Amino acid sequence: MTFEVEPTVGNSEWFTEDRFGLFIHWGLYTLGARHEWLQSRERSTPEQYSKYFKRFDPDLYDPELWAQLAADAGMKYFVVTTKHHEGFCLWDSKLTDYKATNTPAGRDVLRPMVDAFRNRNMRVGLYHSLIDWHHPHYTVDTKHPLRMDPQFIEASAKRDFSIYRDYLFGQTKELLTEFGDIDLLFYDFSFPSENGLPGKGKEDWHSEELIRLIRSLQPGILLNDRLQIGGDITTPEQYMPTRWVQVNGKRVVWETCHTFSGSWGYHREEESWKSVDLLIKMLIDVVSNGGNLLLNVGPTGRGEFDERAIDRLKGIGEWMKRHSRSIYGCTQAPEAFSCPQDCRLTYNPQTNRMYVHVYSWPFKNIHLHGFAGKVEYAQLLNDASEIRFKQGFVASGIDNGAFKEGRDEDTLVLSIPVKKPNVTVPVIELFLK
Repeated sequence: MTFEVEPTVGNSEWFTEDRFGLFIHWGLYTLGARHEWLQSRERSTPEQYSKYFKRFDPDLYDPELWAQLAADAGMKYFVVTTKHHEGFCLWDSKLTDYKATNTPAGRDVLRPMVDAFRNRNMRVGLYHSLIDWHHPHYTVDTKHPLRMDPQFIEASAKRDFSIYRDYLFGQTKELLTEFGDIDLLFYDFSFPSENGLPGKGKEDWHSEELIRLIRSLQPGILLNDRLQIGGDITTPEQYMPTRWVQVNGKRVVWETCHTFSGSWGYHREEESWKSVDLLIKMLIDVVSNGGNLLLNVGPTGRGEFDERAIDRLKGIGEWMKRHSRSIYGCTQAPEAFSCPQDCRLTYNPQTNRMYVHVYSWPFKNIHLHGFAGKVEYAQLLNDASEIRFKQGFVASGIDNGAFKEGRDEDTLVLSIPVKKPNVTVPVIELFLK
């Protein structure tokens, strides 16, 4: 059984197969080490913020190691911030001097990253900020660091936003012509007016024209939904949908992006880090509702992944090594199948296999309502050990047709070991008839 999903313009086939990706937020804010929005939060002037540009020198940067950590975690694609809201560019853009090549780093740090991930057969995604707090013609709005500065607001009225828009178009063209085939483009973001200050949206970005440019350069690219019109992928952020995401009443291709902690950029003192157990359950929950999970790392100013992020990536990888069959190519289970208590179901329509992810290990039995007569074989996925089962209605001669063992004719009962398998989340693989 397949679900009817709103069609995409870009190629979403690989995306719904791969299901799990790495987000990377890396820029000058990394040196501040207290959230990627620090420039806006602290209302920093360009002069105050320039100290980070003068000292950006990731001497321990090893993109090959980054790519290997992601691949070992079971991730199949990555998305990196080419330019965040601060305006700083990781590549050698011909349209600005505000780039990595002009810092002590002295080099393009985007290209070797793209090459390293691509060489591990991972799909390439580029994040690009529509916002730019550095550009001389980017005008004041509700997100700008100097939004409360009367002098800046007055000066902003004399800026020509069309010059910035040409810059946005020009950098988009650079990214889509100088780095080979790009699989996904993640723009960020449109926003409404607030507190008497303007927002910015599709009219400001000239979104329709920008999308035409993108499609002319790379027709198959996947585009997110933050240009305020269209898009191939709907992208809830730091939010876990409880069902398949719909737009205008129709199921869509969707991806939720999340942090390991409460910050996208490197945050030295952030302590709300999610456990491996929680992260794996988030991945399962997302796939069980037909979506993708994009999980973020904020590298340090010296170019390393935070040791806490490495710990989580390795923990996820240990689970994925034995359970990735329940993630790749999987989606929401057909509605005819009922999910057991404290479990999640994922389903692979190509192999016709159902996966029961057991969040709370019960005593001896798992009752699968609606599964009777539909299962050919069952096994624990981590070690391929058989799980025996009983199914269907069994009448007792003594009590004149009462249900034996609480089963009815639609229920299949898995006979599971008393002791939980030594994995974060056990998975039972059902080979359907």
